[in-house]
Amino acid sequence: MHDVESVLNGLRRYPDAEAPNLFASDAADRLILDTAADALAEVGGRDAVVIGDRYGALTLGAAAIVKTNDIRVHQDPITGEIALGRNASALGMADTYRNLPLGSDLLNGARLVVMQLPRSLAELTEIAENIAAFAAPDVRVFAGGRDKHMTPAMNGVLGASFDSVIAGRGRQKSRVITASTPIRRAPESYPVSERLDDVGLTVVAHGAVFAGAKLDIGTRFLASFLPEMNPDARDIVDLGCGTGILACLLARDRMAARVVATDRSAAATASAAATAAANGLDLSVIRDDAMSTFDSASVDLIVCNPPFHEGASLHTGSAEKLFAASGRVLRPGGELWTVYNSHLNYRGELRAAVGPTETVGKNAKFTVTRSTIG
Repeated sequence: MHDVESVLNGLRRYPDAEAPNLFASDAADRLILDTAADALAEVGGRDAVVIGDRYGALTLGAAAIVKTNDIRVHQDPITGEIALGRNASALGMADTYRNLPLGSDLLNGARLVVMQLPRSLAELTEIAENIAAFAAPDVRVFAGGRDKHMTPAMNGVLGASFDSVIAGRGRQKSRVITASTPIRRAPESYPVSERLDDVGLTVVAHGAVFAGAKLDIGTRFLASFLPEMNPDARDIVDLGCGTGILACLLARDRMAARVVATDRSAAATASAAATAAANGLDLSVIRDDAMSTFDSASVDLIVCNPPFHEGASLHTGSAEKLFAASGRVLRPGGELWTVYNSHLNYRGELRAAVGPTETVGKNAKFTVTRSTIG
């Protein structure tokens, strides 16, 4: 069995973008594992849960400490699951853990939770409420992150679900918060549901979804162009769907088309499915890494509001990956409609990945483009 340091040194980020300023583990991972090491050794793998592991540092690091199998793991992005799987196989540790959705199966009887703190307070709220509801009464939570991404409000969020919340000493610009004595009640804050009268939809959102149950301004701008998009499209994809607002608008207005909402996030796909159900709309929802399971030349229209961050780092690798996937999946004559912050000026990347690209709309902050496969 590997030791913790050899595990951390052997990790890769793939299939997420890899670059000199992007890392598969950081000082927060090391501090979380060091702080929780005695508790991990005491509890063992069967009663341990890992949440928010990005590429395997916490899961495989914990497995190196406990020397047992069956650690339960929840990762919101499917790219994290893929990266963990690849790293575990490369290290000969594929049988040390299992992935589960956030909820009772993940947390029943858990006596220890180690986790990377999400940047979103909404996501942290949903996680904390689930731990408090389903884990063992003596559960201890070791939640860490980089100082620059932590706020005092995180202590308050954890304090709403645990009677004891203690912030540890910092090390290498990282810190761990320890929570214990859960306040027993059913998860009550998420998912949330909101009626958006201006678009005629009820939107459902889990805590980890960007913009929650609101319609973010970039998606709103892109939605204003829906009537202009490929009128003959039979197969349509909302790529990076979030709560599925664009997919639902398209499914409602183009009843003869097959509409698919896809995202790498478990919270997003659960939200999109719930949004479709709340509005009585028939569409498919797929959790996938940049349409990797879609056939080539199988789609007529893709709509996309791409991210421009990789975790906490400003990086356009995710957007470029979505553009390349669109170029593969679109049929001849197919269209990719994209909205992005104008300063990013993605036209060159879109032209290279998909084909001729024209600006069809621009306001003070955003640009909307149409890229067409020749």
